[in-house]
Amino acid sequence: MNINSESRVGQVAAEYPLATRVFARHGIDFCCGGGKPLREACAQRGLDAATILAEIESELAAPRTSEVRWDQAPLGDLVEHILVAYHEPLHEELPRLESMARKVFDVHGDKQPETLGELLSVYLGLKAELEQHMAKEEQILFPMITSGKGAMVDGPVSVMRHEHDSAAAALRRLRELTSDYEVPEEACNTWRALWHGLSALEESLHQHIHLENNILFPRALAS
Repeated sequence: MNINSESRVGQVAAEYPLATRVFARHGIDFCCGGGKPLREACAQRGLDAATILAEIESELAAPRTSEVRWDQAPLGDLVEHILVAYHEPLHEELPRLESMARKVFDVHGDKQPETLGELLSVYLGLKAELEQHMAKEEQILFPMITSGKGAMVDGPVSVMRHEHDSAAAALRRLRELTSDYEVPEEACNTWRALWHGLSALEESLHQHIHLENNILFPRALAS
């Protein structure tokens, strides 16, 4: 394992995809915060970098089917993977989560009016931003990359990175509002499903943004 405490988090995630499981486990930002050295990222979370490195090494040593090295796969394959694994599910999941968020607020808003009201507002903003973001990628950025014009996408990539940062901020606020997705005792099934769905959305978006920020964009710009 050719990494150390000075290796950048995004680089580690790109070279060793299974390391993202360890990062997610400990709340280490490997997507928008991928430019930080592992040492710094661990310090911000009150973690020991050597312990995290050992955990990554253990994760890599466990027997399992090898994961795709997207930093080495053809760019067209990576774009297709992002569309199929992340964009398509989001087009279905975002409206489903909106429906649940509205229902929980309508039925239980009197129990936690400020929290549930802000949660609905933050989620709706995130949903709108993601839908616009994906449309720009699907209609403009990705076709440029797959047609061999990656070196010309500096402007669009800068916009996408900024929007990724905005989405990451919304995810952090949702986690704060839900107390790390701890389900309240009085929660109904819809409320529980909403907390689970938002947590899964966060995990998926972290992987999604990582693939774009740390692998697709740098490779496209260098092509």
